[in-house]
Amino acid sequence: MSHAAQAYARTSQTTASPREIEAQALLKAARQLQEVQSNWSGLDNKAYKALMFNRRLWSIFMTEAEASNNPHPLEVRQQIANIGMFVLTRTIEIQLEPAPEKLKPLIDINCNIAAGLAGRR
Repeated sequence: MSHAAQAYARTSQTTASPREIEAQALLKAARQLQEVQSNWSGLDNKAYKALMFNRRLWSIFMTEAEASNNPHPLEVRQQIANIGMFVLTRTIEIQLEPAPEKLKPLIDINCNIAAGLAGRR
């Protein structure tokens, strides 16, 4: 990557809104999971890393949803927590009984929420 491209990437990240950053993180996780699903070779290191990145991301969302200073309505926060619990449960299921088709709901959730955050829904 050229120096100009690197500078642009840093600037775009520092000027992005929190919603844009969240959407980018969700899409990054979805891309990693999609790559694992498309090139399935079992629960290898790449699959493990993709699942853990997605799990950490959703753990952050859940922690923020529970924060007392969160400005979102309680209903929205509960929905985020419910989706997060599904993601965490599905991740455990995949780790216990690996199968590529089990990744699809995680990919879909991330893509749909990222689209909503970016205003494309």
